[in-house]
Order: sequence, then structure tokens, then C-alpha cells
Amino acid sequence: MIGKNVVTDFCAMASEPVIDPTCYIHPLAAVIGNAILGKNIMVSPGASVRGDEGQPLFIGDDSNVQDGVVIHALETEMNGNPVEKNMMDVNGKKYAVYVGSRVSLAHQVQIHGPAVVLDNTFVGMKSLVFRSYVGRNCVLEPAVVLMGVKVADGRYVPAGSVIKTQADADSLPVVTENYPMKDLNKGVVHVNINLARGYLAAEKK
Repeated sequence: MIGKNVVTDFCAMASEPVIDPTCYIHPLAAVIGNAILGKNIMVSPGASVRGDEGQPLFIGDDSNVQDGVVIHALETEMNGNPVEKNMMDVNGKKYAVYVGSRVSLAHQVQIHGPAVVLDNTFVGMKSLVFRSYVGRNCVLEPAVVLMGVKVADGRYVPAGSVIKTQADADSLPVVTENYPMKDLNKGVVHVNINLARGYLAAEKK
């Protein structure tokens, strides 16, 4: 489903998603409201990108939104007034959720705004990112929970970690040449870009 959001006291405008024609949105996925999707994005079955409460939601070029992923956010306005605490600034613009370029959101990930995940980052299966900022070139291994923290560029979060304090986030290990998952995201991005292209081509036949 691709469609407008409804008008409410926390969302005064009905917005149509802005989706680049090189994106593939599976028929069993939902993209609703004030959501902006860049180029070559694969949105897989069961994914929900729902810009009807907090908005806008942004997903950059060459990223992927895999099966069962939820991207949603707390309200960013109320009765026409902005709710600043529920927005994050990226390059001088405010977002409820910002996902950068070449980001992989693996199966059943939840990115719940306010949240930012920057370029070339892998977010592992069943992870939750809420009120958090994740830098570039990071790896979140499966089943990670981030709550109210900032993760610096080039860090990884071990599987099953619950990171709730900035001290814990600051002590996360650095991705090194010896880290086994350091190149995982490149392969995942490659696969999903080609899936998007293949499904789009198949639709035209």
C-alpha cells in the first residue's frame, strides 16, 4: 500500500509519499504519509514506513528496508506547533526519522523516531533504535536495543546488547580490519539494489 496519511491534531497536512521511480515497494509493504524515499531502495514484504504521526521520514539512496521492518515516530507537531524534542537535525533539516544512504535495515528491525541512522550502517535483525543517533559505518548486530544514545562513527554493537546510557555507547568497540562483520553491509546493499532492479524489470514485462 502506498497512500496519504489522515489529518489529525498532530498532523495537519495529508501528504503523499515521495518515492523515486527506481524504488521497489513490494505489494505487501506499506509506505504512508510524509515519507521520502531516494533511489534504488528495496522495501520488502511486511515492511511499514508510516509517516502519519512523526514526520518527515527519510530513507537515502541504495538503502534497504527488509521484511517486517517498522519505521515510525512520535508526533512532531501538536495543534500546528512543532514538538522539537521528537525531531532530529541532519544537515540543517529536521526529521522524525532519518536513514542515510547504503543503510541496511535487516528483518524485523524497528527504527522509531526520533532516530537517525547514517550512511553505510548495518542494523541487524530484530534490533530497536529509539531516541538514538547512529553514526556512519556502524554495525548493529542482531537483537540490539538502543535507547536515548549517540553511537559514534565506525563502532559495532554486539548481539543482544541493550545500550541505555551514553557511557555504554561511548565504550562500544571500534570496527577494525579484524572484525568479522566489517564488510557485511556491502554485500547486503548489493543484493537488495539488484533485487529492486529485478522486481521492477519483472513488473514491466
